[in-house]
Amino acid sequence: MGAAALASACWLAGCGDKPAFKGVDITGADYGRELSLPDQDGRQRQLTDFKGRVVVLFFGYTQCPDVCPTSLSELAQAKRLLGSDGERLQGLFVSVDPQRDTPEIMRAYMASFDAGFLALLPTPAELPALAKSFKVYYKPVQGATPTSYTMDHSAGSYVYDTQGRLRVYHRYGSGAEALAADVRLLLAEAR
Repeated sequence: MGAAALASACWLAGCGDKPAFKGVDITGADYGRELSLPDQDGRQRQLTDFKGRVVVLFFGYTQCPDVCPTSLSELAQAKRLLGSDGERLQGLFVSVDPQRDTPEIMRAYMASFDAGFLALLPTPAELPALAKSFKVYYKPVQGATPTSYTMDHSAGSYVYDTQGRLRVYHRYGSGAEALAADVRLLLAEAR
């Protein structure tokens, strides 16, 4: 066995260096550890529901003009890049606009990216504590009418390993290839 093959086998077996993520390695972070929210179909969801899958979690809102659709499109593309392993990737989208993001709207919005992605819907009362526990920023920006506001919000994605541990933060615009590469590393750890 060559040195490169031996090193690769050792890494896959869990010995040696930490993986070289494309995103920011936040393994061991003391935030973003749990949530319990209904999805677009009213089913209560926790991060532990997705053990065995890599979870990519993003905070946003459906009327977002650019960041949210771009991020969800990249997530869907990353899933396709993974081929058959794409079934082991779970996308979660948490609304920062519970006033307008109804279950019906979220259901249609998520289906436009990937039928397997889920929207999670905090109540307006739950959102501040949830955002704080994930270190997420959000703030309404008034528009011309009371219902035409936009939301300033954090624009990164949290990536959890197959055991539900927060491992990687992907900044907005990192790209589908970088996200898929990190998902592959996390899936390889589980083998």
